[in-house]
Amino acid sequence: MKIVLSALIFLLGACAASQGAKEINGTSLDFALIGDMPYDGRQEKEFANLMKDIDASDVAFVVHDGDFWWDGQAWTEKAGGLPPCSDETFSDRLALAQRSRHPFIYAAGDNEWADCHRAKPRTYDPFERLAKLRQMFFQGDASLGQRRMKLERQSESSRYPAYRENARWTYGDVVFLTLHIIGSNNNLGRTAQMDAEYEERNAANIAWMREGFDLAARSGGRAVMIIAQADPYFQTTWTPNWQERYALWALAMKPPASRRKTGYDSFLAALEKETLAFGKPVVYVHGDTHIFRIDKPLVGSRSQRIIENFTRVATFGHPDTHWIRATIDPSDPNVFRFRQEIVRENLGTH
Repeated sequence: MKIVLSALIFLLGACAASQGAKEINGTSLDFALIGDMPYDGRQEKEFANLMKDIDASDVAFVVHDGDFWWDGQAWTEKAGGLPPCSDETFSDRLALAQRSRHPFIYAAGDNEWADCHRAKPRTYDPFERLAKLRQMFFQGDASLGQRRMKLERQSESSRYPAYRENARWTYGDVVFLTLHIIGSNNNLGRTAQMDAEYEERNAANIAWMREGFDLAARSGGRAVMIIAQADPYFQTTWTPNWQERYALWALAMKPPASRRKTGYDSFLAALEKETLAFGKPVVYVHGDTHIFRIDKPLVGSRSQRIIENFTRVATFGHPDTHWIRATIDPSDPNVFRFRQEIVRENLGTH
């Protein structure tokens, strides 16, 4: 019996070592990026098609970058689907994540808690919903899904015991981390109590990001990928001439000298500093705006030039139900490639 057990342990260890060597020695690997879904009744059906497509794909894991249901104010009975912020919706979305064939990592969005004060058909206390979200979706040291993946959580630190949702893992020599950065101006500016919540969470987010970059630098990581729900509105830091290059933004935004403080300012400043110091590819993945795009919106505050090693990836979102296949390619100096995956069953009628 001891001989059989020893042989089994050796075999499992060899398989694990083989997989690690495969990741380091040059084989590319894929993972899936989704967010801002499912919202209404139609998209709840389409989400099943999307997950079937992802389940059938050879991906290492799936990341959902937040907003797992409707904005509380936007939901209507006519649109159908489960009402935002309800216990039933919490349970349904957790079940969806757990049915994923691959490890499923989830980053919290504003729809899940911060916007619940205006939810229809009934309102909820945002802090109570946030506590429920943490208790249901971020327990233990592993991802969701039928096949689990070990995660590190910021709550393991005695300084940040509440922030279970901020997770980190390393795959293919890339450091991945989720940050609890949300839309609705990152919960800043509504009430004094919410402002205090923002300040504490913002400090935790920046500390977790810095720790992730430090880990990548010390371990020789090839890249860093940050996943969060919010579009932090990079364009608010642009000078007027930069804004003029993007006419629509120029109409919508005030020049930085006259604009008001946003809930993303200190994060963007820290992100610029860490990205420049790291010097290798950095990707920020977010939802929030529901518009699929890949661009380079981080502009140096001193140089007023794009920071070339930074890329933004915005995922598909309601009303579109598709996903992004991301590839880590050891032979590519940019480390990542991205490909849109249009789910045939979810094509719109035009």
